[in-house]
Amino acid sequence: MLNKIIGCMILIFLFYYSNSFNEKIIVDKSKLEEHVKALVDTKKTRNCLNIDILNNCATYIQEQFLAIGLKPNEQLFTVNDIEYKNIECRLGSNIKGKIVIGAHYDVYKNTVGADDNASGVSSLIELSRLLKKYENQLKYELILVAYSLEEPPYFNTEKMGSYFHAKSLIDNNEKINLMICLEMLGYYSEEKDSQDYPLDIMKLIYPQKGNFIAAVGKLNTFDKLLNIKKAINQNSNIKCEILPAPDFIDAIDYSDHINYQKFHIKSIMITDTALYRNPNYHELTDKINTLNFDKMSEVVKGLAYYILNNEL
Repeated sequence: MLNKIIGCMILIFLFYYSNSFNEKIIVDKSKLEEHVKALVDTKKTRNCLNIDILNNCATYIQEQFLAIGLKPNEQLFTVNDIEYKNIECRLGSNIKGKIVIGAHYDVYKNTVGADDNASGVSSLIELSRLLKKYENQLKYELILVAYSLEEPPYFNTEKMGSYFHAKSLIDNNEKINLMICLEMLGYYSEEKDSQDYPLDIMKLIYPQKGNFIAAVGKLNTFDKLLNIKKAINQNSNIKCEILPAPDFIDAIDYSDHINYQKFHIKSIMITDTALYRNPNYHELTDKINTLNFDKMSEVVKGLAYYILNNEL
């Protein structure tokens, strides 16, 4: 009897570790900087009025996906008689389902938008490079997408690029297991009281310093948030805090994941908490020299381990 128990334990151990990704992941920090620089160093800002600049950014993103070995597609949509683009590519096979990972590339008014959201797009590209390298170990099909028109005046309307994308998935009867939104990943501070929160009581629970990454979602994503936290905390040098939040908490839906939630797709935002930490949020001072690329690298690494270990 004892031998059978020991044998079963060995089989469980072997099964678990044979299905775990244990290779060392190396993020290219210089690539993260390169992508952010390419997106912010434009003659005009990449807002909804400067369609030529948005198109140039879309072309840059496509070129990076192509260089990785992916096959990007343009999803065209029209708002106020102007044509905009989402850039989508797919990776892996649909064995257990599909995961969307997305970030917006437009900016608020005339801001530079280094953190908001060149940091997210840069991380999306680098994450795609890492996951392409280990594509044969993916259990889910990944849908990687860069959106236009996240910012006002279109935010929280059906004119957002992510709304068009989410609706297209539903219209095509695609079952999406999870959407991960990359929204502002580059700003960190070791100063005391550098972190604020939507509710004062949260200061009793969460860190006072803005030196962590946050994973935020509705209450129905609690298990997903726990797995993301575990993957990041165990495999990177940045701490992850999670917030499974009821609807009344402000700012939990301040990005593209809001549109997937409208179609009842479980969605999570990965963020440096934006206005609750970064004084440059929606300001002209949101520049590349305010970003911490070492911390960004750790976030990307932790997310790569989460995806590759299939903890969904």
